[in-house]
Amino acid sequence: MDRVIDLNQPAIELRNVSVQYRLPTERVGTFKEYAIRWLQRKITYAHFWALDDVSFTVHKGEVFGLIGHNGAGKSTTLKVISRVLRPTKGRVLVYGKIAPLIELGAGFHPELSGRENIFLNGALLGYTREQMEAVYDDIVEFSELKPFIDAPIRTYSSGMYARLGFAVASAHVPDILILDEILSVGDESFQKKSYDRLLGFQSQGTTVVLVSHGMGRIEELCDRAALLEHGKIKAIGKPAEVIAAYRSDQN
Repeated sequence: MDRVIDLNQPAIELRNVSVQYRLPTERVGTFKEYAIRWLQRKITYAHFWALDDVSFTVHKGEVFGLIGHNGAGKSTTLKVISRVLRPTKGRVLVYGKIAPLIELGAGFHPELSGRENIFLNGALLGYTREQMEAVYDDIVEFSELKPFIDAPIRTYSSGMYARLGFAVASAHVPDILILDEILSVGDESFQKKSYDRLLGFQSQGTTVVLVSHGMGRIEELCDRAALLEHGKIKAIGKPAEVIAAYRSDQN
């Protein structure tokens, strides 16, 4: 891969990060029932550590993969890096502007048109209207949604929704790109376009943190990878070695 990785300059640092979720121990059918039981102090909770003392550093210009079984803590890790979640313990240090592609179109409003949602979603990602106007034509062209751009988002199929979400989130070259299974959305043609755009970001020095269940893609794209298991780092290093550790757990 023709890019420079600065081993002396961190892009992301996780220092002893833990995230705890509080879950009700029994199912409550309605909000009214929940409120009554809460006032009566009859709601009990179990505590679950989604991440448990996780530490690692991603260097500037590096492509870093996260793998593990469902529930291992991969998406939670991406959310604390993206500042969607605050860690219960520890510190997360991020050096640069992040583009989190975790939930495509999470800020879309179903009653607004595709055009209106481009500017709404761009604002939620921290861009000004002027910045979004500069890339508007590129977003529409990349998403291939020009005939439908003035239709309400609620009329879009899931594939159209994903295409517009990716086009908006990836319209600017970020310092740090966070990807959660994003390369598996849409049809085969759009996946190829998404993959090519990611390669373009790499060549321009963007730091990438990638979650994927596709081991071939992790090995092909990443400089290093980490294996998460029950919220803990089990292995970290070269992708082939980490993938081998992951597969040994499945046997």
